[in-house]
Amino acid sequence: MGDKNSEKRECKRFIVPGATTSFEIKGYTEEFSPVLDMSRGGLKFMSNKAVEMNKELALKISIPGERTPLTLLGIVKWVSFDEGKKKYQIGVQFNPYGEKKGQNYPGTLVKIIALEQKFSTAGKEDIEKYEID
Repeated sequence: MGDKNSEKRECKRFIVPGATTSFEIKGYTEEFSPVLDMSRGGLKFMSNKAVEMNKELALKISIPGERTPLTLLGIVKWVSFDEGKKKYQIGVQFNPYGEKKGQNYPGTLVKIIALEQKFSTAGKEDIEKYEID
């Protein structure tokens, strides 16, 4: 278990400008929520609604320029209210990648790695101009 946690921390966070996510829970649907950052292991996004801790989510992540959203399963690991923006920040840890039920399709990891390589090389100035107001 300790190795798994340290591996999660080693995942490089990056920002994909204009990326959004959609999810549905108990009859509530939220679309086009801004993705603040992501990594191979999870993502952080803004939401109008708080999502309970340890809640399983199916996320559809839309990447500008891509026709098909990335579909990933994950678990809510933290929730924080952003007083300035009057919205919630939600942190989701992705389920493992594999072929078993409840796991994420390994091909999605390949796409995330490609996004990481493309966007983690952006300079700090480039990333700052994409911050969400």
